[in-house]
Amino acid sequence: MTRSTQAVTYRRPSALESAAGARRLGLETSRGATPAGPQDHPQFFAGFLTAPQVASAGLLAVADVAAARYYQQQLRASIDPVVTGSGDRLRFESFSGCGGVYARLDVLSEGLDGDDIRHGTTNVDVNIPLRQALSRIGSDDPLHLRVGPDALAVTTLDGPVVEKKVPLPDRWLRGFAEAQVTAAGFELRAELTASEAVRFLRSLPRSAGRGPRWVVPAGRTLRPTTRAVPGAVCLPGPERLVALQRVLRHATALRVYGPVVSSDAAVAGAWEAVLPGMRLTLTLSPDAARGFSGEGGVLEALATDQAAEDAELISVLLAWEPRVDLADLAASSGLPVDRVRAALVRLGTSGRVGYDTAEAAYFHRELPYEAGRVERHNPRLRDARALLGAGAVAWDGKLGTVTAEDGHVHRVREDGGTLSCTCVWWATYRGGRGPCKHALAVRMVRRGAAAPGTSGTSAAVVVEGVR
Repeated sequence: MTRSTQAVTYRRPSALESAAGARRLGLETSRGATPAGPQDHPQFFAGFLTAPQVASAGLLAVADVAAARYYQQQLRASIDPVVTGSGDRLRFESFSGCGGVYARLDVLSEGLDGDDIRHGTTNVDVNIPLRQALSRIGSDDPLHLRVGPDALAVTTLDGPVVEKKVPLPDRWLRGFAEAQVTAAGFELRAELTASEAVRFLRSLPRSAGRGPRWVVPAGRTLRPTTRAVPGAVCLPGPERLVALQRVLRHATALRVYGPVVSSDAAVAGAWEAVLPGMRLTLTLSPDAARGFSGEGGVLEALATDQAAEDAELISVLLAWEPRVDLADLAASSGLPVDRVRAALVRLGTSGRVGYDTAEAAYFHRELPYEAGRVERHNPRLRDARALLGAGAVAWDGKLGTVTAEDGHVHRVREDGGTLSCTCVWWATYRGGRGPCKHALAVRMVRRGAAAPGTSGTSAAVVVEGVR
């Protein structure tokens, strides 16, 4: 697995302190992106939380996911959450070390009382002493929140700093991107009252069973079902919803999102706890042993030169909006909506947009990691471009063949816009985890994305067109 070490530096540890009859929560920030460019330790907000105990529980839930591995639990995981200031809200995001659970706490404007919320994204320090202090917050405790250094810390350029060095696998980064792409295909499937949500979640098993679990709306609650009937939602690895236990007693509702299902194959889903002035969302990959990084949802967008050019244009028009309007971007850019959507998917691969299932909309943020790593290290995309570069793709408009490095010839067939292949990957996943490298190479040739030094008409991938 390709990985690097991410150095995250804070001026001091985040802490919960008492002063002048109120508690003060100082969340320290690392180097991040802002409208003015990269900035060390930006400040996004200073003011009060209207529901201190709820916000504390939500932050702890996000930190729980950041520190967790729900698969191969003996391995350590600890990557600091990401915070984004969006003008009208603060978003705290994390991703599990196993790459299968994405968590986000949205603290909305009604949950905040203070200065204007500035724009930008960076890591935020959530250390063990802070977690212990947050767990003791009472319902009547006034809580002042500061995201970023205070004025004194800003003027103190010298002195000790807190530096963390954590492994940052490419698989983890790809998963962060894939989770957004997957969520964009979800629809609201059920909404439970607070009491029904507590009853349902407490009835779930504490350990994973065999095969995917399914639930279906039944009146005011959800009932288990053995198959993917219309309206059903997949619940893969129900033990991965444990972070919701942090906020259950504060929740006013539980919303469940998922894609349209057409087979019993496991799919992802999102579970949102509606809280006073905020929302906590957990998005689960299709299987506890299968993270988001292999889902292949971004490959189609990455494979086109057109999407790359469109993404450059759209990136200039993004302005840290909490809700990206596709129609407005289309009007501003002069691009059709489908190309704007593809460009946003591509921007998601470098962490520049996320997706909010509650509002069914993308939002602008800039993950504090190296842009472009996801694309460069996506193995299927890399292999597809290698096939093109080696002259292994021939295409005559109707027929072709793909000759792999080992000499095997793979046939690719088009059926209803989907490319199937005779390779083992396709036989195993049937397109459920995105295109194989052979089908991806064919798609690139058909779109004119041939590698430098090759022509779109020389090759060895054969596509049998079905009309």
